[in-house]
Parts: sequence; C-alpha cells; structure tokens
Amino acid sequence: MKILAYHVQEYEEDAVRNWAKNNDICVDIEYGLLTADSVDKAKGYDGVTTQQVIEVKDEDIYRKLKENGVKQISSRTAGVDMFDLDLAKKYGISITNVPQYSPNAIAEFVVTHTMMLLRNINQIKAAQATGNFKWEKKVIAKEIRNCVVGIIGTGRIGFTAAKLFNGLGAKVIGYDVYKNPEAEGVLEYVPDLETLLSESDVVSLHLPLTKDTYHLIDKDNIKFMKDGAIFINTGRGALVDTEALLAELDSGHIKAAGLDVLECETLYVNQEIDKEKLEDSPVTNLMTRDDVNLTGHFAFFTETAVDNLVSTSLDNIKTHIETGEVVNGMN
Repeated sequence: MKILAYHVQEYEEDAVRNWAKNNDICVDIEYGLLTADSVDKAKGYDGVTTQQVIEVKDEDIYRKLKENGVKQISSRTAGVDMFDLDLAKKYGISITNVPQYSPNAIAEFVVTHTMMLLRNINQIKAAQATGNFKWEKKVIAKEIRNCVVGIIGTGRIGFTAAKLFNGLGAKVIGYDVYKNPEAEGVLEYVPDLETLLSESDVVSLHLPLTKDTYHLIDKDNIKFMKDGAIFINTGRGALVDTEALLAELDSGHIKAAGLDVLECETLYVNQEIDKEKLEDSPVTNLMTRDDVNLTGHFAFFTETAVDNLVSTSLDNIKTHIETGEVVNGMN
C-alpha cells in the first residue's frame, strides 16, 4: 500500500512519518498542492490525502485520479467546501474528512477571543502604547459570569464551547436544528435564531458551510443582536456576510468581533504574502481595528489537533483500501 500526502506542512511531517512507521505503510510527502498540474504525481499510489483551502474543483483532477486508480481524496480538514462533491461523485471519487480532531482546540480559541474582547485587551494595549495606563470608563469590562453566551450549532465543537462557558459561570443558550441530547445542565435551547441573537451578549458560530447556512448571519438578522454584543466566528467564513458585520461594527451596534475565518481567507491563510494583495478585500480594515481580533484560521492549530487530523485522514485511506468501506465520507 502506498499513499501520497499532498501539501504537507512542516508541522505535520512528524505526525505523517510516525503514522507511516506505526502502520508499516509507505506514505510519501509532496509539499505542493493537489491541482490539475500536480495530480499525475499520484500515479502508482493507492490513496491521496491533502490539506488545503485552495479549491479542488478542476474536473481534470477527478478524471485523472480515476484514470490512475485512486478512488478517494482524504482531506486533513473538517470542512470539505473546497471540493466539488458532484464532480467527485461523477468520477467515483470518495471525499472523506476528519469530523472530530480536537473540539477543545476550537472551543478554547472561542473562549480566548471572547475574553480578550470582553476585557478590552486591544484597547488597553493601544492606550498603553501612547503612555496611557489610566483606569478609564471606556475600558471597564463585564465579567463573563454576567453574560449570556449564544451558541449557534451545538455539535461537538459548539457543545464543547458551551461547556467551557458554562464552567466559567455564563448562562449558555443554543440554537440548532438538531438538539444535542447531552445539553441538559449545560445550555438551554431557544426556538429560533432571532431569539438567540437578541438575548446573547456573546454569539459564537459553530456550523458547517452548506447551501442552507451560506450567509446565515446577514444584514437582516444581524440587527437582532444586542447593543454592545460580541460576535465570534471560528466556523466557516461564508456563514457571515462580512459587509453586514462591518456595518454593525462601524455603527457601534456590535461591540467587537473575533474572526478566525473569512469568506476571502484563501487570499492569505497559511501564506506569507505582500499586504498589497489584500487592498481590495476587507482584511486590511479588519486587521487595523481595535474592535476586531482577526486570527487567520488558527483555531484548530494545536499539537493534539494536528496529530489527530493527520492520523485520522490516513486511517480513512487505510480502511478504504483494505475493506472498501468509506469512513467519514461526504458524498
């Protein structure tokens, strides 16, 4: 059995090599992306894995994988919106993901964003940079135990975040089409999205990106949010209409936002770039604001999460090749 791992990052190399050694399977490392130009490198391999936000939607990729006998792309991610699932199905290519790698990694990052914004850390640092160390009314903060935290999407990650906030003394409410059976004692469900937005001091998004969730938060419903509320998104960028969010921040209706994901994140995520590349995007604005924490898709980035992403994605391939069973399949 031979596996080709595309777009392997330095921080993934040890996990890839450890898995290969522990499973006595050849896993070759390819540092480049999976593209129409690089797909022929998979010739002679039984399976491929990749981790990228760059789209994999060129039909040639799926056609050539089929020609080369590769029947699966195992993504080292939870989200799969970078793939064309219809094309994959057309050519008999299974797309698999890692639905659970470390809910705590994301949930802890949500709490980090929330506490930094709630306690006005950016404003305090900006004032201190000018020599102002005074206790001023504009930076006095609420305590989290006096806040209502609204969790939109109460699956593994959202529910873990809810437990952390609950442990800090916050009242936690949730909205989800599918209710978590473990919710009792951790969060209270509300009947609709508008209720959650209107009752929450902190709103945190934890949903996959689908046709139904695209711009779930838009210019019409974002107005339901409380004056002075904090908005957190560690889910997918396109869950939110960025322009609508910016308008509410500019008006002062929303106090602050913690954004680990953006619709346009393919411009900059996991890259070192010239800032001029971002001039026509909202990124430059967001990076310079005291009321925004922009972190560039780092919520998942812990040692535990990376190891789990690599090992589970490779396990998905091993199981498929040995048994024909598709584990964690998305199409």
